[in-house]
Amino acid sequence: MKCVIVLSSLAALAVLAVTPLRGASAALVPPKPNDPYFEKFEPTPAPQPDGLLLKKGDRLAIIGDSITEQKLYSRYMETYLTACVPELEITARQYGWGGETAPGFLARMTNDCLRFQPTIATTCYGMNDHGYSAYRDSIGDRYRKAQTAIVHSFKDNGARVVLGSPGCVSKKAEALNLNLCQLRNIDIEIAGEEKVGFADVFWPMFTVGREGQQRYATNYAIAGGDGVHPGGAGHLVMAYAFLRALGLDGEIGTYTVDLNSGEAKASKGHEVVSAKKGEVEIKSTRYPFCATGAANVDSSVRSGMSLVPFNKELNRLMLVARNGSAEKYKVTWGSTSKTYSAAQLAAGVNLAEDFAENPFSSAFNKVDAAVAAKQAYETHQIKNIFHGPEFKLEPDTMVKLTERAREPLVTAIKKAFVPVTHTIRIEAE
Repeated sequence: MKCVIVLSSLAALAVLAVTPLRGASAALVPPKPNDPYFEKFEPTPAPQPDGLLLKKGDRLAIIGDSITEQKLYSRYMETYLTACVPELEITARQYGWGGETAPGFLARMTNDCLRFQPTIATTCYGMNDHGYSAYRDSIGDRYRKAQTAIVHSFKDNGARVVLGSPGCVSKKAEALNLNLCQLRNIDIEIAGEEKVGFADVFWPMFTVGREGQQRYATNYAIAGGDGVHPGGAGHLVMAYAFLRALGLDGEIGTYTVDLNSGEAKASKGHEVVSAKKGEVEIKSTRYPFCATGAANVDSSVRSGMSLVPFNKELNRLMLVARNGSAEKYKVTWGSTSKTYSAAQLAAGVNLAEDFAENPFSSAFNKVDAAVAAKQAYETHQIKNIFHGPEFKLEPDTMVKLTERAREPLVTAIKKAFVPVTHTIRIEAE
């Protein structure tokens, strides 16, 4: 069944990454902008989030083609899981392989992935499967068969699955994107039949990419300069899709301050060290997701945040300050100050969204760099070693040796993730 809803606002498009079908609410038709650009596209309804899919201690496999091998959305995901929800104790490996199709991964998944016993996996195929051509039934049939077999193999080995749709392309686009949209729809059908998760990567990327062109520049390319491999903005949208599909609620923390008495309290993962009128010092063992850069450049993570509600839905570090006697207050956090009305502070402001540079930025960047180093090694481990001549002769030995080399990189991530003590000053203006 194909359904369409026509809406005039592109801003409504960002609620599309979804999670498991078990007990899910009724499927939702993605909003279709009132723009001739989208006239031929008929995205099928997608299931909506149904709580947290992740379990404490999960071993996550992040799987895909060259877009995954870029190690951007996979890095954003792992850094988020490490720093923003540390209580879940998630570990991750990325399995990106340039040029790969779903049948290609199916052929290598036992050797490369299942040997590490993942408990949950995300996949992102379709870009190479679509053949950079108009859709044909043979393309869909081949894709469906391989994707279904991948799901069966993971389920047979005790792993949960989130099928990610392919993304979009930005050049020679319409026929190719129609093909990719059809593969997305096939993923939804498989997810429904197999009762597994689904992450809608295509439709958010495709629609907000158009919005980026209208809002910023006609050469804004959500799928990157070559039309296929995204920059920071596109990968942020991809990470948003997958993190939402995993059922994360985005509650990083809340600091509540009484402007009259100076008393303060903080939610789990944060501890008030001291509080007095106009100032509160907090020790945090949970970070917000930090990103800087231009909000209108397709290579920037911050730009992606301007197009999807990443901060609203996945990155809420709230300051709530009540009982103020002034009309306006200056909030200083780190080296940056923002002015808010008393009403805004009473309702709550999202520090993670409003303060691109903040006291967590340095610590967050160290965690992110450690994650990047580990994922870079994982590409080498799988592509160069597990598929090299020595591995064929001594596979068990090579697994042990490479895991020994990987372990310090895992430890480096843990060492980089340290508590952050920071101060918030609130002064009447």
